[in-house]
Amino acid sequence: MFVESIQLNNYRNYDSADVTFSPGVNIFFGDNAQGKTNLLEAVYLSATSRSHRGSKDRELIRFGEEEAHIRLFFRKQTLSHRLDFHLKQKKAKGIAIDGVPIRKTSELLGMLHIVFFSPEDLGIIKNGPAMRRKFLDMEMSQLDGVYLACLGRYNRLLGERNNLLRQIAQFPALRETLDGWDEQLLDAGEILIKKRQDFIRLIDGMMREIHGKLTGQREEIQVLYEKNTEAEAFREALWSRRDRDIRTGSTSVGPHRDDMAFQINGVDIRRFGSQGQQRTAALALKLSEIRLIEQISGDKPVLLLDDVLSELDSHRQNYLLENISDIQTMISCTGLDDFVDARMHLDKVFYVEKGTIRQENVQPSL
Repeated sequence: MFVESIQLNNYRNYDSADVTFSPGVNIFFGDNAQGKTNLLEAVYLSATSRSHRGSKDRELIRFGEEEAHIRLFFRKQTLSHRLDFHLKQKKAKGIAIDGVPIRKTSELLGMLHIVFFSPEDLGIIKNGPAMRRKFLDMEMSQLDGVYLACLGRYNRLLGERNNLLRQIAQFPALRETLDGWDEQLLDAGEILIKKRQDFIRLIDGMMREIHGKLTGQREEIQVLYEKNTEAEAFREALWSRRDRDIRTGSTSVGPHRDDMAFQINGVDIRRFGSQGQQRTAALALKLSEIRLIEQISGDKPVLLLDDVLSELDSHRQNYLLENISDIQTMISCTGLDDFVDARMHLDKVFYVEKGTIRQENVQPSL
C-alpha cells in the first residue's frame, strides 16, 4: 500500500499543489511555517477524514476562500483508488471514494492505513487520558469495523443519556426511562471494553520486544489497560451511580473514562519517567502500531514523520530509519543533515517554501 499522488486546492497555505510520491522515502524540507506539516496533514485527513491537529474543517480552507479540495490517489495491492474531499466554510464536507460519494465517514476508515508520528505524540505517553483514548479509538477504528460501529453507537447513546440525566433534574418522572438507555449503553460498552483489552494485550507484546531492542534489554516496558470498569461489572457500576449521575448531569462510569498506563521496570513513566524514557516509549508505540497494522490487515501502512527526528537522539533515529525501510515514508524536516549522517537513501526530495513544493535532485553520497 502506498500513496501515489495528492492534489491540493485552497488547502491551508496552498493555493494549488500537485505532488507525485515515491513508494519509498519522501523528504519534505524547508524552514518552519512553510507548509510541510500541512501537506502531511492532508494525507492523514484523506485516510481518516480529520486533521491530526484537531482542526475544524473550515480552518483547513485557505484564508479568504470558501472551499478547499483534496484529491489523493493510492495503490492497494494491484488496484489504484481515488479519494476526493470537498471542504466548505458553511456546510459539511463531501467525501467520495473512486468517484462515488459516501454518506458516513466510517466508510472511509480502513481504506488507507496511516501511522502519523510527530513530537506531539509524546503526549500519548505523558498527557491526560483523553489523548490515549483518542489513540486507541483511531487505531482500532482503522482495523476493526465492529469496533468502529460500536464506538459510534456508544458515543451517541452516551450523549443521549447525559441529556436525559440533565432533564430528570427538572422532570423527575423521566427517571423511569433511563433503563432503556442504560441497556443499550451496556451492550455497546461491554464490547468496547473487551476489544480494547485484546488490542492492548497485542500492543503490550509488541512494545516489549521493540522497546527491549531500543534499550539493549536494560529496561522492560509494560502497557496496562486501566479500565474504568470491568465489562462484567459495568451494569452494577452504572446502576449504583445513577443518583450521582442525575445530580451531576453526566455519566460517571464506562469506557469513555478508560486509560492506559506505560510502566518501565514497574514505574509509571507518565508521571515519573524521564524525557528520554517517554520518547523511547512513544517510538516503540508507533513502531508497534506499524507492525500491528501489517499483522491484522495484511497491508503495510504509510508512515508520516512530522519533524520527529529532531526529537530523537542518534541511536533512536537510526533504529527508526532501519525499521521503516520497507514501507512508504513521508518525512518533514528543516534540513537534510540527519539523512546524510545516517547515509540513508532518499527516493524523492522536495523543498517547501511559502506553500509551494519543488522536487530537488538531492541524494547523499553513499
